[in-house]
Amino acid sequence: MEVKDKISNVTSKVISSIWGTLEQFNFDFTFKNGKTRNVFHEVYGKSDGVAILLYNTKTEKVILSKQFRMPVFVAGISKGFSIEVVGGGIDKNESPETCVIRETEEEVGYRISEVKKVCTVFLSPGIVKEKVHLFVGEYKDEDKTENGGGLAIENEEIEVIEISFIDALKMIKTQEIMDARTILLLQYLEINQFI
Repeated sequence: MEVKDKISNVTSKVISSIWGTLEQFNFDFTFKNGKTRNVFHEVYGKSDGVAILLYNTKTEKVILSKQFRMPVFVAGISKGFSIEVVGGGIDKNESPETCVIRETEEEVGYRISEVKKVCTVFLSPGIVKEKVHLFVGEYKDEDKTENGGGLAIENEEIEVIEISFIDALKMIKTQEIMDARTILLLQYLEINQFI
């Protein structure tokens, strides 16, 4: 049975659109046993996003950021502070590559020109429609600018963390790093022996 035969009578209504859009979908779903049920589901999202892990082969360090995240706070973890890679939302008519280079300078103050695409992922496909394009990029000390720390207009206050790659990997085991994008990219560097 094809997907079009499994799902019919799809309707949606916007429940909230303050930052992202929360939609409620109603549809009929036909199961393998032939029975059809009416199902409600909520989908949240905004623009697709990017994330990048910056690494330095000379110093064997990586750049991470630390910032307050309300969902982390609500979950009762680390007083709401999350250690993670640089990331952000893609603006209209912006490529993922252009976005990730822009976000790198805005958030951590490094002006890089080359990035390597790793993959594109859904981080929580059961509820969030955002796709995140994952990258790695090499940085050097001379790439540092006066920028970084996030944008006040976006209510960002970002602490830049330069840490050894080995110590960053240890932070996964100690659960100091719980962000999926960060874990994926650190493990990508480890598997592919970039450092």
